[in-house]
Amino acid sequence: MADPLADGLEGSVAVVTGGASGIGRATVELLLAAGARVFVADLNEAEGEARFVRTDVTDDDAIQRMAEMVLAEAGAPDVLVTAAGWDEIRPFVESDFAFIEKIVRINLLGCVKVVRSFLPAMIEAGTGSVVTVASDAGRVGSSGETVYAGAKGGIIAFSKSVARETARAGLRVNCVCPGPTDTPLFASLPEKLRGALQRAIPIGRLAEPHEVAQAIVYFASARSAYVTGQTLSVSGGLTMA
Repeated sequence: MADPLADGLEGSVAVVTGGASGIGRATVELLLAAGARVFVADLNEAEGEARFVRTDVTDDDAIQRMAEMVLAEAGAPDVLVTAAGWDEIRPFVESDFAFIEKIVRINLLGCVKVVRSFLPAMIEAGTGSVVTVASDAGRVGSSGETVYAGAKGGIIAFSKSVARETARAGLRVNCVCPGPTDTPLFASLPEKLRGALQRAIPIGRLAEPHEVAQAIVYFASARSAYVTGQTLSVSGGLTMA
Protein backbone atom coordinates (compact mmCIF):
# COMPACT_ATOMS: atom_id res chain seq x y z
CA MET A 1 0.00 0.00 0.00
CA ALA A 2 1.34 3.45 -0.90
CA ASP A 3 2.29 5.85 1.86
CA PRO A 4 -0.70 8.20 2.20
CA LEU A 5 1.61 11.06 3.13
CA ALA A 6 3.06 10.84 -0.37
CA ASP A 7 -0.17 12.14 -1.90
CA GLY A 8 0.64 14.82 -4.46
CA LEU A 9 4.41 14.66 -3.93
CA GLU A 10 5.40 12.40 -6.83
CA GLY A 11 7.33 14.56 -9.29
CA SER A 12 7.10 17.66 -7.10
CA VAL A 13 9.98 20.05 -6.45
CA ALA A 14 10.99 20.61 -2.83
CA VAL A 15 13.51 22.88 -1.15
CA VAL A 16 14.66 22.11 2.41
CA THR A 17 16.93 24.46 4.33
CA GLY A 18 18.96 22.75 7.04
CA GLY A 19 18.44 19.50 5.15
CA ALA A 20 21.86 17.96 5.78
CA SER A 21 21.20 16.75 9.33
CA GLY A 22 18.62 16.17 12.03
CA ILE A 23 14.97 16.91 11.30
CA GLY A 24 15.84 18.52 7.96
CA ARG A 25 17.67 15.42 6.76
CA ALA A 26 14.82 13.14 7.87
CA THR A 27 12.42 15.38 5.94
CA VAL A 28 14.58 15.16 2.83
CA GLU A 29 14.60 11.37 3.05
CA LEU A 30 10.80 11.21 3.31
CA LEU A 31 10.32 13.62 0.43
CA LEU A 32 12.71 11.63 -1.76
CA ALA A 33 10.89 8.41 -0.85
CA ALA A 34 7.63 10.08 -1.90
CA GLY A 35 9.06 10.82 -5.34
CA ALA A 36 9.95 14.49 -4.93
CA ARG A 37 12.93 16.20 -6.51
CA VAL A 38 14.70 17.75 -3.53
CA PHE A 39 17.15 20.64 -3.17
CA VAL A 40 19.04 20.78 0.12
CA ALA A 41 20.19 24.25 1.20
CA ASP A 42 22.72 23.88 4.00
CA LEU A 43 26.21 24.83 5.09
CA ASN A 44 27.18 21.18 5.37
CA GLU A 45 27.42 18.79 2.44
CA ALA A 46 24.33 16.61 2.07
CA GLU A 47 24.74 12.97 1.07
CA GLY A 48 22.29 11.06 -1.08
CA GLU A 49 20.06 11.74 -4.05
CA ALA A 50 19.11 15.32 -3.22
CA ARG A 51 20.69 18.28 -5.03
CA PHE A 52 22.95 20.06 -2.55
CA VAL A 53 23.25 23.86 -2.65
CA ARG A 54 25.70 25.29 -0.13
CA THR A 55 23.75 28.04 1.65
CA ASP A 56 24.29 30.19 4.72
CA VAL A 57 20.87 31.49 5.76
CA THR A 58 22.51 34.47 7.46
CA ASP A 59 24.02 35.58 4.14
CA ASP A 60 21.58 37.52 1.93
CA ASP A 61 23.61 36.95 -1.21
CA ALA A 62 23.84 33.20 -0.55
CA ILE A 63 20.08 32.96 -0.11
CA GLN A 64 19.50 34.87 -3.32
CA ARG A 65 21.96 32.72 -5.28
CA MET A 66 20.34 29.55 -3.97
CA ALA A 67 16.84 30.73 -4.87
CA GLU A 68 17.90 31.85 -8.33
CA MET A 69 19.59 28.50 -9.00
CA VAL A 70 16.53 26.49 -7.91
CA LEU A 71 14.16 28.66 -9.92
CA ALA A 72 16.36 28.43 -13.00
CA GLU A 73 16.75 24.64 -12.78
CA ALA A 74 13.32 23.57 -11.58
CA GLY A 75 10.95 26.53 -11.46
CA ALA A 76 8.83 27.47 -8.45
CA PRO A 77 9.03 24.85 -5.71
CA ASP A 78 5.90 22.94 -4.81
CA VAL A 79 7.23 22.50 -1.28
CA LEU A 80 9.43 24.84 0.77
CA VAL A 81 10.62 23.66 4.19
CA THR A 82 12.63 26.01 6.42
CA ALA A 83 14.33 23.66 8.86
CA ALA A 84 17.64 25.50 9.35
CA GLY A 85 18.22 26.44 12.98
CA TRP A 86 20.76 26.74 15.77
CA ASP A 87 20.80 27.34 19.50
CA GLU A 88 23.05 27.41 22.54
CA ILE A 89 21.83 27.30 26.11
CA ARG A 90 22.72 30.57 27.78
CA PRO A 91 20.96 32.68 30.43
CA PHE A 92 19.52 35.81 28.87
CA VAL A 93 21.55 38.11 31.11
CA GLU A 94 24.72 36.41 29.83
CA SER A 95 23.71 36.84 26.18
CA ASP A 96 25.71 39.60 24.53
CA PHE A 97 24.46 41.47 21.48
CA ALA A 98 26.53 39.41 19.05
CA PHE A 99 24.99 36.18 20.37
CA ILE A 100 21.49 37.66 20.28
CA GLU A 101 21.93 38.77 16.68
CA LYS A 102 23.30 35.37 15.64
CA ILE A 103 20.30 33.56 17.12
CA VAL A 104 17.81 35.89 15.45
CA ARG A 105 19.60 35.90 12.08
CA ILE A 106 19.70 32.11 11.87
CA ASN A 107 16.37 31.18 13.44
CA LEU A 108 14.06 34.00 12.37
CA LEU A 109 15.51 36.19 9.63
CA GLY A 110 16.93 33.20 7.75
CA CYS A 111 13.45 31.70 7.51
CA VAL A 112 11.83 35.02 6.61
CA LYS A 113 14.33 35.77 3.84
CA VAL A 114 14.23 32.28 2.33
CA VAL A 115 10.44 32.39 2.16
CA ARG A 116 10.54 35.90 0.70
CA SER A 117 12.97 34.75 -1.99
CA PHE A 118 10.65 32.01 -3.26
CA LEU A 119 7.21 33.41 -2.55
CA PRO A 120 6.70 35.54 -5.69
CA ALA A 121 7.37 32.56 -7.96
CA MET A 122 5.12 30.32 -5.87
CA ILE A 123 2.32 32.90 -5.96
CA GLU A 124 2.69 33.17 -9.72
CA ALA A 125 2.50 29.39 -10.00
CA GLY A 126 -0.70 29.47 -7.94
CA THR A 127 0.12 26.47 -5.80
CA GLY A 128 2.56 25.26 -3.19
CA SER A 129 3.09 24.48 0.47
CA VAL A 130 5.43 26.32 2.83
CA VAL A 131 6.29 24.46 6.03
CA THR A 132 8.26 26.39 8.63
CA VAL A 133 9.97 24.65 11.52
CA ALA A 134 9.79 26.58 14.77
CA SER A 135 9.93 25.07 18.27
CA ASP A 136 7.66 24.60 21.22
CA ALA A 137 10.04 27.02 22.95
CA GLY A 138 8.33 29.62 20.79
CA ARG A 139 4.92 28.64 22.13
CA VAL A 140 5.57 28.34 25.86
CA GLY A 141 9.06 29.79 26.46
CA SER A 142 12.18 27.97 27.62
CA SER A 143 14.67 28.85 30.36
CA GLY A 144 18.12 29.39 28.93
CA GLU A 145 16.69 29.82 25.44
CA THR A 146 15.03 33.21 25.75
CA VAL A 147 16.27 34.71 22.50
CA TYR A 148 15.78 31.42 20.64
CA ALA A 149 12.22 31.19 21.99
CA GLY A 150 11.57 34.74 20.83
CA ALA A 151 12.89 33.96 17.36
CA LYS A 152 10.84 30.78 17.07
CA GLY A 153 7.75 32.58 18.35
CA GLY A 154 8.37 35.05 15.55
CA ILE A 155 8.34 32.22 13.02
CA ILE A 156 4.94 31.08 14.29
CA ALA A 157 3.44 34.56 13.90
CA PHE A 158 5.21 35.08 10.56
CA SER A 159 3.82 31.79 9.23
CA LYS A 160 0.26 32.66 10.18
CA SER A 161 0.55 36.08 8.57
CA VAL A 162 1.98 34.73 5.31
CA ALA A 163 -0.77 32.11 5.31
CA ARG A 164 -3.38 34.89 5.45
CA GLU A 165 -1.70 36.87 2.68
CA THR A 166 -1.30 33.94 0.27
CA ALA A 167 -4.33 31.69 0.80
CA ARG A 168 -6.30 33.29 -2.07
CA ALA A 169 -3.26 32.77 -4.31
CA GLY A 170 -3.45 29.01 -3.77
CA LEU A 171 -0.62 28.64 -1.27
CA ARG A 172 -0.68 26.98 2.13
CA VAL A 173 1.64 27.92 5.00
CA ASN A 174 1.89 25.87 8.18
CA CYS A 175 4.32 25.53 11.06
CA VAL A 176 5.71 22.48 12.88
CA CYS A 177 6.98 22.94 16.44
CA PRO A 178 9.25 20.10 17.57
CA GLY A 179 9.89 19.35 21.19
CA PRO A 180 13.15 17.69 22.35
CA THR A 181 14.39 15.56 19.45
CA ASP A 182 17.34 13.21 19.09
CA THR A 183 19.43 15.47 16.84
CA PRO A 184 23.05 16.70 16.90
CA LEU A 185 21.79 20.00 18.29
CA PHE A 186 20.12 18.27 21.25
CA ALA A 187 23.24 16.17 21.84
CA SER A 188 25.24 19.40 22.22
CA LEU A 189 23.19 20.46 25.27
CA PRO A 190 24.58 19.94 28.80
CA GLU A 191 23.98 16.37 30.01
CA LYS A 192 22.02 17.51 33.07
CA LEU A 193 19.64 19.54 30.91
CA ARG A 194 19.20 16.69 28.41
CA GLY A 195 18.23 14.34 31.23
CA ALA A 196 15.77 16.81 32.75
CA LEU A 197 14.06 17.39 29.40
CA GLN A 198 13.72 13.68 28.72
CA ARG A 199 12.22 13.04 32.15
CA ALA A 200 9.67 15.81 31.60
CA ILE A 201 8.24 14.31 28.40
CA PRO A 202 4.95 12.46 29.17
CA ILE A 203 5.56 9.85 26.45
CA GLY A 204 8.88 9.18 28.16
CA ARG A 205 11.42 9.57 25.37
CA LEU A 206 12.86 11.95 22.83
CA ALA A 207 11.33 12.28 19.39
CA GLU A 208 13.16 10.64 16.52
CA PRO A 209 13.84 13.07 13.64
CA HIS A 210 11.64 11.07 11.27
CA GLU A 211 8.68 11.47 13.63
CA VAL A 212 8.88 15.25 13.31
CA ALA A 213 9.53 14.90 9.58
CA GLN A 214 6.26 12.98 9.19
CA ALA A 215 4.39 16.05 10.42
CA ILE A 216 6.30 18.27 8.00
CA VAL A 217 5.54 15.96 5.08
CA TYR A 218 1.86 15.86 6.09
CA PHE A 219 1.71 19.64 5.65
CA ALA A 220 3.63 19.33 2.38
CA SER A 221 1.29 16.70 0.95
CA ALA A 222 -2.21 16.84 -0.50
CA ARG A 223 -3.47 15.25 2.71
CA SER A 224 -3.50 18.75 4.20
CA ALA A 225 -4.97 20.49 1.16
CA TYR A 226 -7.55 22.33 3.31
CA VAL A 227 -5.12 23.25 6.11
CA THR A 228 -3.27 26.55 6.33
CA GLY A 229 -2.08 28.91 9.05
CA GLN A 230 -1.78 26.12 11.60
CA THR A 231 0.86 25.27 14.20
CA LEU A 232 1.43 21.65 15.16
CA SER A 233 3.45 20.61 18.21
CA VAL A 234 5.35 17.33 17.96
CA SER A 235 6.64 17.05 21.50
CA GLY A 236 5.49 13.81 23.11
CA GLY A 237 3.04 15.79 25.25
CA LEU A 238 5.74 18.01 26.79
CA THR A 239 3.75 21.06 25.77
CA MET A 240 -0.02 20.99 25.45
CA ALA A 241 -0.62 24.62 24.52
